[in-house]
Amino acid sequence: MKRIPRCVVAGVIGLAITCVFWHGRVSPFDNYVLLAQALLEGHAWIHFPGSFIDALQYKGLYYVIEAPFPALLLMPFVVVFQNVQAPIAVLLTGVATGAGWELGERLGLRAAANAWVCGFLLLGTDLLWCGMLGDVWFIAHVCAVCFTLLALIELVGKRRAWLVMLWAACAFESRFTLVLAVPVYLFVILNPSTALGALNVNATPDAANQRTDLLSALAVLVPVAVLWVLYNEVRWGTWNDIGYVTWYHQDPAGSLTGAPFQLRYLGYELHSFFVELPVWTGRPPWFLPSPDGTALTWTSPALVLALFARQPSRLVDALWTAAVLVAIPDFLYYVNGFDQFGMRHALDFEPFLVALMMLAVRERVPRWGMALIAYSMLAGIWGCWFWSFVLRPT
Repeated sequence: MKRIPRCVVAGVIGLAITCVFWHGRVSPFDNYVLLAQALLEGHAWIHFPGSFIDALQYKGLYYVIEAPFPALLLMPFVVVFQNVQAPIAVLLTGVATGAGWELGERLGLRAAANAWVCGFLLLGTDLLWCGMLGDVWFIAHVCAVCFTLLALIELVGKRRAWLVMLWAACAFESRFTLVLAVPVYLFVILNPSTALGALNVNATPDAANQRTDLLSALAVLVPVAVLWVLYNEVRWGTWNDIGYVTWYHQDPAGSLTGAPFQLRYLGYELHSFFVELPVWTGRPPWFLPSPDGTALTWTSPALVLALFARQPSRLVDALWTAAVLVAIPDFLYYVNGFDQFGMRHALDFEPFLVALMMLAVRERVPRWGMALIAYSMLAGIWGCWFWSFVLRPT
């Protein structure tokens, strides 16, 4: 009897844990279900259920401004079921956990080290929290993490350019910031020696292969770009996406002029990501998550392990470059994610940091690293417990 792959086992475990915290709730913020239904009806505007959801009114109609891929993913399901947004988010969380394990194996982790890092991926980041709630913003995060990990698996494996770009497109059409990782993917594809130390066998650059790889990547990216322009034309009557800028001009937290990404928001974001404390209550359970989020310093300190990744040096450089590029918009945005546990926007760049953590602990996880991962996982469980059974029990 053939042994079940460990990545499948890890995915099932991740799915089971997420189901416990999900406990069958239905997301009221089902924008992607509404968008999926609209697309099936042949239009991009949604049937607006009320102001309790975020939807942009434009020329008398309402539109979802978030990246559309999760809606495309939901389309086959909404034909038969009602609100499937939350259960699909739960399923994707399990897939992301399994993908994390597969990435660890491809990067040469021993099973024990892989278990530690994948435990951190699920419980020590906001992945579980987003997956168990499944709201519009959160399923987008889970989608982006899932498909970014799949892109990284292919990037350090067979390195098929079309498949890397397909997964990348699924990721950046879930969270727009991840489009900034595409140049890094292309660089690694065209310079295979960058991924030495993973599963690449043929790592010798060849002009003919590079040309083939580039054309293969463009064969995915060009149609995606064309479809994106058409989608914007249908919604806004222009080739570019004006959704977030228009929302920023209408949002009380935004401004009547300017763009939602500005240098003046950097200090606020730095405080959010690295300083924001949980709320001290003075009675059990003593600490509660802040409604504005809690800094990574207090929820995910094990990310510091990424700083110790050294080899293969070119892959380490590529992963850091991707992480920094993707993080830039998050550190310049006018809001930090609001009403959240942890810092959910960090999920945009955390897949690259998790890969770096894997490279740092390929042989073993140091005891201090285990302590930080254990703390991060306990913090994540605490936050998910509070949100799942106290704030939003149904």
